Amino acid sequence: MFVRPSPPTPDARFLVEDYEPAYLALYRSGALPRRVDAALAELRDCCACPRNCHVNRLQDKARVCHTGRYARVASAFAHFGEEDCLRGWHGSGTIFFAACNLRCVFCQNWDISQGTAGEECDAAQIAEHMLALQEQGCHNINFVTPEHVAPQVIEAIAAAVPRGLRLPIVYNTSAYDALASLRLLDGLIDIYMPDFKFWHRDSARRLAKAKDYAEHARAAVVEMHRQVGSLRFGPDGLARRGVLVRHLVMPGQEDEASAIFTWLARTVSPDTYLNIMAQYRPQFQVGKQDLKHRYRAIDRRPHPQELTAAYTAARAAGLWRFDERC
Repeated sequence: MFVRPSPPTPDARFLVEDYEPAYLALYRSGALPRRVDAALAELRDCCACPRNCHVNRLQDKARVCHTGRYARVASAFAHFGEEDCLRGWHGSGTIFFAACNLRCVFCQNWDISQGTAGEECDAAQIAEHMLALQEQGCHNINFVTPEHVAPQVIEAIAAAVPRGLRLPIVYNTSAYDALASLRLLDGLIDIYMPDFKFWHRDSARRLAKAKDYAEHARAAVVEMHRQVGSLRFGPDGLARRGVLVRHLVMPGQEDEASAIFTWLARTVSPDTYLNIMAQYRPQFQVGKQDLKHRYRAIDRRPHPQELTAAYTAARAAGLWRFDERC
């Protein structure tokens, strides 16, 4: 039984009384079709994410993300495992996209992220999923792993709005996003939820096969905050607009967490809403017997002291708004 969440803070700066999804203004202005055209143009010589594969995905070509013209939807359901301010009491309307532009060796959803699970869906079909989740009573539409299909997300939102979509859009990402894609999403996304994973280039190279991860994540989070600001809530305690940053606590990476938190507080905002996540466990390649020696340092659950150290570092950096489960 999920309880109705309470507002995370009584501070009036973070309360939204009169709310409507951001995309409605674009829709009323008549600008949505032009935004779709610009998004699809990204696919012609694909730089939709930092991998910059330069393939013509409109001709169904694919490279790193194994995704051509159409996004693959692995699942769509009311998710009760998200933050309280997203799941509420009817769930977050989660649409999981298959494939990923990262190669995290510890991925807990590797069967979805590292393959071609699910079904190809055009914009109308994704819109159907969105409207069905709205009909179920979900509080938002939560796009998971959208970095490589940002153009298709834009296309789907444009298809769903004229048919009655009125829920906030959550962009649930690894933060390995291209600035060009994020700028095309400006005015369409209400809640950005990046997972800032690594600070050091070597960690990102070894564990996600993306040595430039941190520099792109920093640029992405700054752009997200420029668009929507710090996370704000309705009177019911549900998130309405802003940035919610996740950080997965991993074994032996206290210095990376501290660097990320310090950067968030100094460069983005000390009001950044932060979820320090404790659910890391050895999965995927880390859990394979023949690879355990390569990933010995992260082949365990985080110690309680490491989680405590993460909160201590975040507070020392000046952050104070933390996700806490009811």
